[in-house]
Amino acid sequence: MDYSKSGGAIPPRNAPKHQEHNAKGSAKNPFGARETKAELLARMKAAVEAKKKG
Repeated sequence: MDYSKSGGAIPPRNAPKHQEHNAKGSAKNPFGARETKAELLARMKAAVEAKKKG
């Protein structure tokens, strides 16, 4: 059998199959953006209050 005519395996590409909604470097998650501990605690407390209300 002549394997040269059958076509080879497709080499892997270094690209994801789709874009994530919060990928690094996007508008929702820019590079170098990191919230402070106070901002994190405030967001967590707001989430708990919202969960208690409804």
